Amino acid sequence: MFRYDPLAEEDIRHFDEKGYLIVRNALDGPTIESLIEAGDRLLGSDLRTGRQQAPDGLYDGFRNSITLDDAFIPLIDQPKILPIVIQLLGASLQVMTSHLIYKQPDPEGTPDNHRRPGWHRDYAMAMDDMGHRAIPRLLVKCAYYLTDLSEPSRGATMVTPGSHLHTAKPEIPERSADPEGAVEPRLHPGDCLIFENRTFHAGAVHRGPDTRKAIMVGYGYRWVIPMDYRSQSPDFIVKLTPLQRFLVGEAFDDVEEYQVHGGRNPLMKWCEEHGVPTARHPEVQYIED
Repeated sequence: MFRYDPLAEEDIRHFDEKGYLIVRNALDGPTIESLIEAGDRLLGSDLRTGRQQAPDGLYDGFRNSITLDDAFIPLIDQPKILPIVIQLLGASLQVMTSHLIYKQPDPEGTPDNHRRPGWHRDYAMAMDDMGHRAIPRLLVKCAYYLTDLSEPSRGATMVTPGSHLHTAKPEIPERSADPEGAVEPRLHPGDCLIFENRTFHAGAVHRGPDTRKAIMVGYGYRWVIPMDYRSQSPDFIVKLTPLQRFLVGEAFDDVEEYQVHGGRNPLMKWCEEHGVPTARHPEVQYIED
């Protein structure tokens, strides 16, 4: 199915304690080029399906983007990132969202503390119903960057380490744009920033010369409703491998009898073959606010 490269205990601990992890060189050069070409085609079109565009045009993109160009389909089971997600979250997974985002340079005079989008946690519908105190780790988002963000103020996704363990939204100090300890990662084309739904994140000001291009693929538990879709279209499903179909919510086989987990799970079999836990229950200390 895909190879097993054990994730270092240090990386697992960093993710559990900080709420994010950076994976370098997740995508190779030809893949980056292919994704940029596909993204440019979409952003240059008049397609409105799934489009998420700011009125000023500085922020533009598409939701459920894996369905909009075949170049995005391999990201569903990307061979370097999916095994990491399984080791961080478990085997009961599906794609929750795929979000192509193009961010234009901010106009001259934009203040350093400008954030687009502003500080937030993902999967807001769950927080609306459950509140910040009760929200668990439900999904992880894998943000692939296609352009160079190795210099500061290039529009990278900022994160606040440890914010996922707070039982309330971290406060932003007076006269500051960011929660205490917030960081702007330095990212190269092909790097992937993985963060969970409770990790506070925001878009840094973009003073670079070129468009910041990224695509984010989020994975969550199969018992959680996806953010971008309820079911994918048959025209899209027919293009996928059995594993990819499973990862967009389809059954993996034709078993009709009742099964506790809803049917056969190829990711669980992969975990069993490699001695990887099929579910994770990290021991962490929450911070009462």
